[in-house]
Amino acid sequence: MTWKVTVLTLFPEMFPGTLGFSLAQKALSLGFWSLDVINIRDFALDRHRSVDDTPFGGGAGMVLRPDVLENALESVLKTTETKNPALFYLSPRGQVFKQETASTFLSTPEIIFICGRYEGLDQRFLDYYKIQELSIGDYVLFGGEVAAQVVLETCIRLIPGVIGTEDSLCEESFTKGLLEYPHYTRPFLWKGISVPDVLTSGHHEAIRSWRRLQSEDITKKKRPDLWLAKEPTPLPSKRKREKGLSKDVQTDGLEI
Repeated sequence: MTWKVTVLTLFPEMFPGTLGFSLAQKALSLGFWSLDVINIRDFALDRHRSVDDTPFGGGAGMVLRPDVLENALESVLKTTETKNPALFYLSPRGQVFKQETASTFLSTPEIIFICGRYEGLDQRFLDYYKIQELSIGDYVLFGGEVAAQVVLETCIRLIPGVIGTEDSLCEESFTKGLLEYPHYTRPFLWKGISVPDVLTSGHHEAIRSWRRLQSEDITKKKRPDLWLAKEPTPLPSKRKREKGLSKDVQTDGLEI
């Protein structure tokens, strides 16, 4: 089944943007997901194609009009195959998007993203359509387009078949509540720095234990908030870990 995505924006030329390259573009061309981009300005009510106005109560900036947004959104809702597609407005005051959120997004067959600009959208529009606000972090962008692409790329990677080696998804940062372990490749020796010997030992259990210890250590140091929320999985027993592991295997100073 194709995951259907619709984006409402004042700048349709910004899409597919980064999603038009590499695996995301290939997945789009193969029908793993679809993208429909709606230009909000096409639904303006005057010959000047105005989409915003000054805020009631005064203040800086302009606010996108609810009547224009209504026309744009209704044009989409009339054609959706799903009775109640998910509606999201990219906003710094929204719930923060996380890795685990991506899986829940994929569970809905159709999703609509509304990208704001200027001072944002009229609150009545958000309330009337029960639109959820979504943030990608504690900072402010010019608009929601880049944020929408961040959310979409995170989700598209998780669609079965998009990434060739799906096992790699199981060990990525945040998947198990931890940051990912370090990676190494050839040459074995670079600028006098060698690859940790355990990774070339051929002992898969030792490698798994080393990698998990590295993930835990990195998470403790770089994201203590994640570590506090994580209930560590017990390491294999020392006897089990020592079984099949020769005494001369080096482990870069870590007990395995």
